[in-house]
Amino acid sequence: MKRLATIFFMLSISMTLAAQDDLLASLEEEQADETTLIEATFKGTRVINGHSVETRKKGVMDFMISHRFGTIDGGAYELFGLDQASIRIGLEYAVTDRLYLGLGRSSYEKTYDGFVKFRLLRQSTGSKIMPLSVTWLSSTAVKTLKSPELDLSFQDKLAFTNQLLIARKFGNGISLQLVPTWVHRNLIQEGDLNNDIFALGVGGRIKFSQRVALCAEYYYQFQHLNEGTTNAIAIGFDIETGGHVFQLQFTNATAMVPKGFITETTNDFFDGEIHFGFNISRTFQVN
Repeated sequence: MKRLATIFFMLSISMTLAAQDDLLASLEEEQADETTLIEATFKGTRVINGHSVETRKKGVMDFMISHRFGTIDGGAYELFGLDQASIRIGLEYAVTDRLYLGLGRSSYEKTYDGFVKFRLLRQSTGSKIMPLSVTWLSSTAVKTLKSPELDLSFQDKLAFTNQLLIARKFGNGISLQLVPTWVHRNLIQEGDLNNDIFALGVGGRIKFSQRVALCAEYYYQFQHLNEGTTNAIAIGFDIETGGHVFQLQFTNATAMVPKGFITETTNDFFDGEIHFGFNISRTFQVN
């Protein structure tokens, strides 16, 4: 009986260990089949002036205020640009986790704009590895500033921007983005050179802490609208405070919509023609 009990005990332990091994193997197999999406390549939907690959979660509405003061080379008399300002107010909504829509109005040239943004690919690890995040952006802008000397139709005032946003997050602290861009104007003014302008944007983010990051952005134009335009440069900080994201920045661009800051910037960043500005973003879960 003692021998039988010993044999039974040993068999029980063996069966228990075998069951544990099968359970561990099953869990490891399930984990191997999981795909993890990389979150927060950028903290907000903008790098600085330009869009990032990010969209909001389904049902989230984002109210955004963008503000640019005058250039700091105005000196103390202009309070280093604070006496002047231009502003854009925008309202954006995530129809799905991938589809994102927005409308806005800028005081600069009294411009109305709208955009459609769609996430094509998401960077991921696990069973399905995707090394990059890719988002498509199409934007339309119309300048409503009155020009009595010009008899322009609504179509003449339209400009279109199409961008492919390609980004990758490296570890937990560094993100980079490339933005091939095409801007088209239905009508250009006398002295302008190109209806169609191709540009390449480069943006990056370095995370300092859970709430603060350094961002930089540059757009190089392969063609220029006219001989007076320059390439847009911007440097800034992201500061997260709960449901708000503050972006403090220095840029030579005045406009805050893609067709404007990419192709209409005339200031020289390295000559002190720099605007201090900020973006404030407040999100609401509405659905």
